[in-house]
Amino acid sequence: MSKRRVVITGLGALAPNGNSVADFWSGLLAGKSGIQRVTYFDTENFSVRIAGELSGFNAEDYFDRKEIRKLDPFSIYGLVTATEAIEHSGLDVDAIDHDRAGVIIGSGVGGIQTLEDQHKVMLEKGSRRISPYFVPKMVANIAAGQIAIKFGLRGPNYTVVSACSSGSDAIGQAFRKIQYGETDIMLTGGSEASVTPLTIAGFGNMKALSASHNDEPEKASRPFDKDRDGFVLGEGAGILVMESLEHAQARGAHILAELTGYGATDDAFHITQPAEGGSGAVKAIKLALEDAGTQPEDIDYINAHGTSTPFNDKSESAAIRTVFGAHADFLKVSSTKSMTGHLLGASGAIAAVACVKALENNKVPPTINYTTPDPECDLDYVPNTAQELKCNTVMLNAFGFGGHNAILVIKAWSA
Repeated sequence: MSKRRVVITGLGALAPNGNSVADFWSGLLAGKSGIQRVTYFDTENFSVRIAGELSGFNAEDYFDRKEIRKLDPFSIYGLVTATEAIEHSGLDVDAIDHDRAGVIIGSGVGGIQTLEDQHKVMLEKGSRRISPYFVPKMVANIAAGQIAIKFGLRGPNYTVVSACSSGSDAIGQAFRKIQYGETDIMLTGGSEASVTPLTIAGFGNMKALSASHNDEPEKASRPFDKDRDGFVLGEGAGILVMESLEHAQARGAHILAELTGYGATDDAFHITQPAEGGSGAVKAIKLALEDAGTQPEDIDYINAHGTSTPFNDKSESAAIRTVFGAHADFLKVSSTKSMTGHLLGASGAIAAVACVKALENNKVPPTINYTTPDPECDLDYVPNTAQELKCNTVMLNAFGFGGHNAILVIKAWSA
């Protein structure tokens, strides 16, 4: 069976440095950090007091208060970005075959804000005060379900949970659904609303978060820099509209890019640390390149996982060196997490939006806060300033706790 070509026709984004695709992309090119002091709750007794919140985002701009009471923020973010992506794609949802359109979303922690809020209600007021909306607000699949309900999409619908690879894995799974003819249209990506007391405390106590820049939040996320000391938690969502090439052409869609490859593996090594030398990542990268029919020297830019943790950045750099050999010296590699923080299950999805924009504009976003080179991270990380680059093929890396590795290859559109 021949595989169908899969194209990207719409984008939606909510990120700490921009509440739309246009604002997110302009923020990346400007090197704008969205990291700030946490405002959602009192962090006085926390070792980590910073995060990438959605600054200026107001759910009441999109939903009435009755609707908001029924939705966890991660569902709200997913719905808002899905709407932007559909509008961007020019898709007439009333005219499509709703049985051949589906939704696959990635999320690492789902409705954790609702879980924490309702647990507090249980302890303080008792079981009778728990909201009847608690379960359908909290379960991790509900953002995908809400998006399907809003747009009447009756095709495959599920949620991928593979930690920080979730968004990329969701896109990869949606890619396969279209490739093999199960669907014509997929809304896919990731959504996360994880800036909560439990997540900050949990990641902080395991020493995964940067705790040295509470007074200068915008300097905290510094991927590949020698002085990096942990990631910064972020929130937001990224959604793509993907279609079979035939479907997109039949409706006269403006095609943004083509998704050509997906590779996924697991390190089977450690619950949080990557395998030595990035061996699992190496296999996933090779699988994605093979799937795309692309040679290593054809890759122009890599949007790195680049979390700003000592182990991840070192092992990712080693994996790139292993796969790309001498071509690694000619690659541009940057981590947009330096500006957004780490959106966990949405990180691969928001990075995919950045990759499509890089292909469209022939510009690559920088890695900000790169001031002191690390001998163990020896690639061109596009330090501090965006660069012009003729982009034809880009790669997106995503890795997650549990050893998950997910790689996507995206090409500039060419008929």
